[in-house]
Amino acid sequence: MSLGPIMLDLAGTALSAEDCELLRHPAVGGVILFARNYESPEQLTALTAAIHALREPALLIGVDQEGGRVQRFRDGFTRLPPAGRLGQLHRQRPAHARAVCESIAWLMAAELRAVGVDFSFAPVLDLDRGISRVIGDRGFAADPQAVSELAASWMRGARQAGMASVGKHFPGHGGIEADSHTELPRDERPFVDLELEDLVPFRRLIDQGLEAMMPAHVIYPRLDARPAGFSSIWLRDILRQQLGFQGVIFSDDLNMEAAGAGGDHVERAQAAAAAGCDMLLICNNRPAATAILAAFRDHRDPATSLRLLRMHGRKPLDRVRLHESPEWRRALGHIAALESHDSFELPLDDPTTPEPRTTP
Repeated sequence: MSLGPIMLDLAGTALSAEDCELLRHPAVGGVILFARNYESPEQLTALTAAIHALREPALLIGVDQEGGRVQRFRDGFTRLPPAGRLGQLHRQRPAHARAVCESIAWLMAAELRAVGVDFSFAPVLDLDRGISRVIGDRGFAADPQAVSELAASWMRGARQAGMASVGKHFPGHGGIEADSHTELPRDERPFVDLELEDLVPFRRLIDQGLEAMMPAHVIYPRLDARPAGFSSIWLRDILRQQLGFQGVIFSDDLNMEAAGAGGDHVERAQAAAAAGCDMLLICNNRPAATAILAAFRDHRDPATSLRLLRMHGRKPLDRVRLHESPEWRRALGHIAALESHDSFELPLDDPTTPEPRTTP
């Protein structure tokens, strides 16, 4: 089997018989995990092993483990600072901030790889202009150069731990207030403004071999009436052709409110695939996932499958060796230093990406 173009979620902390049947569907290529799928590192290791054992090549396993407000696994994992804290440090000590960012990204990736998770949907490349409700301190900074430098450091650190990176949300979600989880944002700026500012970090990381990208559920009407994730202008003409991106394009969750611009759930998936998305995320809606899988049963693209295979994580450290490593101690020291200057006590649940405890 090849990897299919659909990435879906699970209801609980272990695979059910229904889950196993669904994940063996030829259109499935991956699983996204949430906080509800986690109890302990040991339980998570068993879950990822069970998922990977279902078929060959193994399904991809991803998670949102950015740090700050968006960290799905917490107890038993290191609490990661929000990206904005690294941006604050960058304004004071740029070279040190880059080293700290690389170290923390290594820690994030090493912890996930040690429990069998292939990648995190990070780093955020959106500019934190102080406008967007959903981005905020998930973004490193407002300055494109600072974001580029820190995101490149993040990518290097993740690679050292055997993990690919996913830049988001192309071409930039930081210029509008609206939250695409609950409404459809519109960014009225002309392309030249986006090119000179928001697109800079995306271009810089593409030039350094960024492995994957996630487009925004945002309309940029000066370019296209469709949201970027459903737009062949943005994904094929600009991202692939102009910027030369060769990696995987993940859709953002097709169950989000803003994705409704693409039609019903099957129509959304078909529109995103036609626009150029390689992997289609459908979360927290099992009936919609089932309908999409039926529509994509005969979907085959060897080039896409090959790109997806490159997202598999490389051989990880085991947790004992990880906790004994000097890199681990160094990263913990960096995080402690950041905490001592600016606390980042966080809510238990991430308000920006709501997830029900069970799928409908």
